[in-house]
Amino acid sequence: MTIAITRNVSSRFNECEITHIERTPIDLNIAREQHTAYVHTLADLGCQVIELPEEPNLPDSVFVEDTAFILPEVAVITRPGADSRKPEIDTIIPALTPHRQLVHVTAPASVDGGDVLVIGKKIFIGLSTRSNMQAVDQLNSLLGKFGYTVQGVEMTDCLHLKTAVTRVDDNTLLINKNWVDPAYFPGFNLIEVDASEPFAANCLPVHEKIIYPITFPNTRKRLEEKGYTIAPVDLSELAKAEGAVTCCSLIVA
Repeated sequence: MTIAITRNVSSRFNECEITHIERTPIDLNIAREQHTAYVHTLADLGCQVIELPEEPNLPDSVFVEDTAFILPEVAVITRPGADSRKPEIDTIIPALTPHRQLVHVTAPASVDGGDVLVIGKKIFIGLSTRSNMQAVDQLNSLLGKFGYTVQGVEMTDCLHLKTAVTRVDDNTLLINKNWVDPAYFPGFNLIEVDASEPFAANCLPVHEKIIYPITFPNTRKRLEEKGYTIAPVDLSELAKAEGAVTCCSLIVA
């Protein structure tokens, strides 16, 4: 059984951290409706969804991806780069403890889960405003015994690495080549986002389907032309907080 851990939208969501886009008002009711539909999509695709209650004093806490990343052997508890988000890790530990042994990233390392791209035994860490080389070094030490290698990746103009590139399957990545150099990913098939849709590189594969935003129809067409089946969602209100489809769940396979 694949488990998907989610967290309800905070009542202070409008106070979220913003880095690379202009702040615009978020309709909390619409954001919650969209998040609920996203949760239903995960369930429809066969996930056992664990819905955690909102954290009213943690505005960004709906974006549970940033608090951890899940490997077959362990769950890695991150250390988010924004100080306002560091308390979120304490809220996710009880949810993950029944499913994996936990290891922890510690100071001076910082890393958001949105900067972590895991493909097989290779882990790429986006060197963003939230994640640093100390995290790369620390994760190599923590995870080397399981056969993982961790590499830092320079990127530009976006919040997280997974804003610029995500896994479609074990051989294929969806990428915005203007924000991350494809030379970091030799040997992978690359599907490039449509030029009119720079934020379209974030997708979430679940059980042979791809959860994908309705807001990027041109890039969606490229995925479908490669034979992928799309499970569409509308996260337009959460995108005002720099959120995307991978951000809102932790998948424990």
